[in-house]
Amino acid sequence: MEIFKKTDNVFRILSEAVSEGIVVVNSEQIIVATNKASNKLFGYDDEELVGKQLETLIPKKYHHNHPKHVNSFLENSGKRQMGQGRDLYGQRKDGSVFPLEVGLNPFTIYDNDYVMALVIDITLRKQAEEELKHWANIFQESLNEIFIFDAKSLRFIDANVGAQKNIGYTLEELRAITPVDIKPNFTKEDFLIKIQPLLDGIESKMAFNTIHQRKDGSKYPVEVHLQASRSGKGDTLIAIILDITERVNYTQKLEKTVSERTQQLQEALQVEKELNELKTKFLSLVSHEFKTPLSGILTSSTLIGKYTESEQQDKRDKHIKTIQNKVKYLNNIINDFLSIERLENGKVNYKFSQFSLSKVINEVVYDANMLLKEGQKINYPDNSDNIVINFDEKILELVLTNLISNAIKYSPEHTQIEIKAMIVDQMMTIEVKDSGIGIPEEEQKFIFNRYFRAENALITQGTGIGLNIVKSHLENLGGTITFTSISNKGTSFIINIPIKNS
Repeated sequence: MEIFKKTDNVFRILSEAVSEGIVVVNSEQIIVATNKASNKLFGYDDEELVGKQLETLIPKKYHHNHPKHVNSFLENSGKRQMGQGRDLYGQRKDGSVFPLEVGLNPFTIYDNDYVMALVIDITLRKQAEEELKHWANIFQESLNEIFIFDAKSLRFIDANVGAQKNIGYTLEELRAITPVDIKPNFTKEDFLIKIQPLLDGIESKMAFNTIHQRKDGSKYPVEVHLQASRSGKGDTLIAIILDITERVNYTQKLEKTVSERTQQLQEALQVEKELNELKTKFLSLVSHEFKTPLSGILTSSTLIGKYTESEQQDKRDKHIKTIQNKVKYLNNIINDFLSIERLENGKVNYKFSQFSLSKVINEVVYDANMLLKEGQKINYPDNSDNIVINFDEKILELVLTNLISNAIKYSPEHTQIEIKAMIVDQMMTIEVKDSGIGIPEEEQKFIFNRYFRAENALITQGTGIGLNIVKSHLENLGGTITFTSISNKGTSFIINIPIKNS
């Protein structure tokens, strides 16, 4: 200590000219001298630190390692920075701890060894480093892709982990290519035109959607945000890339859903329109179908009262027959409506029996003969006597009555109605073919709809529910009905029913 005081004036003159803090310790790690910068740095008065152990300036949690580091330094003495690769901290008089940087300089005076420590408070530098480290972590750990590339050569300079992972290239591989290599929708010229406003300083940033292509060739939609920047290496562009696959998929799904809903709504509106049209036709039809026979009944009943003489009995009989026929017609209409109600509620009871096809056809044709127009003829199937089936006889009679009556009704005079029958693979096929007015092609899809009647059949009596009832019964019994028709040439209805039914 005494030896060092001999040079005190020289030390003070030199040390006060240095902005760094200076702390001199002897070989026993006792502080022998400090300058004003170090006293201020550690919060002590002049000369207050002299004679104290160096550990006074070191936080307690580092005390146990400090002697070992000092001894190591003394054994390998030389001018160098202390704590390389480690963070060093000092402790002020008030107990506060701060990061510091220490440069060590050993020297000898009068055969005594000393170490001069140049101390710098690096609090601001550490804060800057931490902030830089924080932003570097944000850059690397961002889920979005971040690319930095040179504004002139367009070569990639850097890319975060998220970018490398999603695009499939390593950083070394990226530095050998440009953004154009991952943008299949752009040529280099197109891309330069796109980013020119950034390069010229007209725009500070821009955003656009495009497609990126990974190293494996797969493509995905992205939203690109570009911004100009300057670094020590010159002008650069920073690109933040958002993978918008889910957004695009959701948008496409939403658009598809909207399109489907719109289509469904249009179809529903069309169905509603068709139903309203059918309703209008039906009301007109029912009004006509009931009004015509009722008018005939009223006329005949009125005329009967005028024929009072016994010799006028034949005239009375004629009108009675007319009334009976009209009542029977109205009764059939009512029965059809009741059949619909039973079919809808599932209250139809079918009765199966074994019978010959010819039995049913003979009965149906017998009744139909009274409806034939002049010159019309019904041709029987040749083999009906040999066909025996197990089915509901009344339903088959209803089906054939409806088809043959329609054939007569919608065919002109002097035409033939053909009935054919055959059995194939335990199914009986019956065809009823006419040469009538046919069904317009645009209306054929509605022919089995309830209450529907084709435009060319509106002037002919009918309710438009017969075919609907026929189809419902056949389907309930495992059968089918189909047809082919050509306007003004005729229609052929084909029914298929199982010859054995449980």
